[in-house]
Order: sequence, then C-alpha cells, then structure tokens
Amino acid sequence: MNFQGKTIVITGVSSGIGAETARFLRLKGARVIGVDRNEPLLTLDGFIKADLSEQAAIDAAFKQLPERFDALCNIAGVPGTAPVDLVARVNYLGLRHLCTRAVERIPQGGAIVNIASILGAEWPARLDVHKALAETPNFEAGLAFLAKKPVAQETCYQYFKEALIVWTLTQSQKWFLGLGVRMNCVAPGPVLTPILGDFVQMLGEERVQKDSHRIKRPALADEVAPVVAFLCAEESRWISGVNLPVDGGLASTYY
Repeated sequence: MNFQGKTIVITGVSSGIGAETARFLRLKGARVIGVDRNEPLLTLDGFIKADLSEQAAIDAAFKQLPERFDALCNIAGVPGTAPVDLVARVNYLGLRHLCTRAVERIPQGGAIVNIASILGAEWPARLDVHKALAETPNFEAGLAFLAKKPVAQETCYQYFKEALIVWTLTQSQKWFLGLGVRMNCVAPGPVLTPILGDFVQMLGEERVQKDSHRIKRPALADEVAPVVAFLCAEESRWISGVNLPVDGGLASTYY
C-alpha cells in the first residue's frame, strides 16, 4: 500500500486503533489529519480538537478540515458503560453526520471506513428498526426517532454498532454509484485498548469467560490498523458495502 500524496482524516486518533492507524498510514506516506477530544500523543500532520457528540461541534471541526481529502476513518467511539445518549451521539449519529459532510470533499476513488464491532453481528434480528433509523435524514431527526424508541442501557453499545453496520450497508452503494466513494465497516473483536476494561464491565464476567475460549487472545491495535488502511487504499478499490470482521476468528465460532 502506498499513500504518497494522500490526505486521510482519522477520528479517535489519540489512542488505540485510531493512533495505530495514523502511525501506519504516515509510515506509508499519507498526510494524516486527526480529530479527537483528547490531545494526541503522536506526530500528525494536523489536529483538530472536537467533541463528536454534538452536531455544532462536528460542523465547526469540519470547517477546519482540508477542502479535499482522500479518506475518512471513523474510529472514535465510547463504550456501553457511557450514558445511552452519549453512545448514540458518538457511535452513530455524530459519525453519520460527519460522513454526510465529508462525502462532499472526498474525490472519486476515495473511501470512508467505519469501526463497527463483532458485537454488532446480530443486526439481522433488528433489521427493520435499524433501517428505519438509517432513513432519518439528519442528526436531530435521529434523536427524535430514538426518543420515541428508547434503547436500553445494557444493550446500547450492541444496538448502535448494529445500526452503524446497517446504515453503512444501505448508504454505501448510493455513494459508490453516485460519487465513486466507497464506504465499509471493520468489525473488531476484543482489542487491547484503554477501554477494554469498560467492555468487560459492560458484558459481564460470565459472557467474557464464555467467549474467552473462542479466541487465542484479544487483538493488538496494530493488528486492526492495517485492515482499516487497506480499505482506504487503491488495492481495495472494488470493495464497498462490506462489514469485515477482524477478530481472530471469533465471528466464525457462532455458526
């Protein structure tokens, strides 16, 4: 993969998968612009501090982005131990809003990569409600939809990762056909990042122990980053609308 001359925007750049993706892409020649609520601890070509839970803050950050960039990697996210409203805003509504703005500036041949999760794998069981949410036209309409159909705290992370997968699948072909911009998801299993402990708390010890024998170990963030980069690269130019598990085979053990 060669990213010489490419500019890539990465949210959640200050830690975990976002930081490793930035490192990998810069090593391959990309110019990386990071977006995060926390200051980065690595070298970037530009950084914008932003709260991705608020539409106005996203719009303000967007004004600071380059007039043209080649890819957007949506890696920012909060765990299910956060309040439901915050999970909805950061992991789904804000991400969707940023994508909708970004596609205006990504040229034909560019890409968007969203971080989903293995915990979103049960999206077919709730396809109708996720498609209805996907059809809401904007951030505020999404909030209104969720006010009428509230999501339980204990399942909110899974719910919004499912919703993200469904929105990516239903929206991707429209943008690929109309604009030549590809959009895909990467679905990691457990990853050794600063919020792994939150996931253990969210799922509970029983679920964690039940799943632990299914994989050799949690992933390292630098084992996920190259897959995100690949979906931004010329080598993946004919891949659009997929949800790609990067989970050490965990997904395959549920069939």
